[in-house]
Amino acid sequence: MIYTIVKYGDPVLEKRAEPVTVFDDELKKLVDDMFECMYAAHGVGLAAPQIGISRRLAVIDVTFKEDPEAKLVLVNPEIIHTEGRHSQNEGCLSVPDFRENVTRPRKVSIRAQDVNGKFYEKTGEELLARAFLHETDHLNGKLYMSHLSALKRDLMKRKIRKLMKAGEW
Repeated sequence: MIYTIVKYGDPVLEKRAEPVTVFDDELKKLVDDMFECMYAAHGVGLAAPQIGISRRLAVIDVTFKEDPEAKLVLVNPEIIHTEGRHSQNEGCLSVPDFRENVTRPRKVSIRAQDVNGKFYEKTGEELLARAFLHETDHLNGKLYMSHLSALKRDLMKRKIRKLMKAGEW
């Protein structure tokens, strides 16, 4: 099932998501649906709040289907280590058609659970590190625009409000 991706302005994107406590077939189905939705939207990551579900769950595939082993499910993830700095153009499925240069740590380690509830740790660099941080931000009620300067963030929000008024958002 492909969900509609909620856009900036929806309150679910601005609140901390609830922890996942039940690891069952319903969760597995949701994960499958999230991958399907993410691929349909041409993304490399998707957090449950982006489809209107306030749960600490995200999916990532920085290879975009090229390497099935690269598919990651992050349940209740936490950032446990960061190092370095890396600037790159970043966008978000919930803020379509907007991209900005964002500086984030180059290397990131996370601790999360898989779809069966088993804990694991994983370290990623550059794009995978960025995806870990971006999706974890979503689960904490933050969007990537919070990492921009106040001026850039304000300009982006003004453009979005203009699109909302015009009914194009």
